[in-house]
Amino acid sequence: MPDDLKQQVIHYLQTHNTMTLATCANQVPWAATVFYASEEWKLYFFSAPQSRHCQNLAVNARVAVTIQEDYKDWRRIKGIQLEGTGLLVDSTLEKTKAMAVYARKYPEVIKLFTTPGSGVFYQAFLKVKFYCVVPEKLYFIDNEQGFGKRQELEFREQA
Repeated sequence: MPDDLKQQVIHYLQTHNTMTLATCANQVPWAATVFYASEEWKLYFFSAPQSRHCQNLAVNARVAVTIQEDYKDWRRIKGIQLEGTGLLVDSTLEKTKAMAVYARKYPEVIKLFTTPGSGVFYQAFLKVKFYCVVPEKLYFIDNEQGFGKRQELEFREQA
């Protein structure tokens, strides 16, 4: 994969905060916006296991994700579209990694959620789980490079 494209995509992932996560169960699609933190290509987020998108992931790990801003000028549109797998982070090592990645990006959020004195936030954090989106194909859209400019990155086996 071209290094310049790789760097553009990694920078875009690092400088944005929310992704729209599309899931599907029983042939009924659903989309939810979640905060994420990335390490290389993996996108970590936490959510309540009883949420609709997490319930969907429990029965169908296939996901689609978009990351973009709300542009007024279509000539400036940039963003990411990807397809991949959404997984519950369940090993101790991977949970520790997810927490560290998330804490680097959102130190105040992690502090709020992990401090017993924060009350309702701490109680809420005790009920959530970390998840990871592992892309298989990723498309980087950049209309500033030309209308409809869309470059594809394909990933082979990801750990």
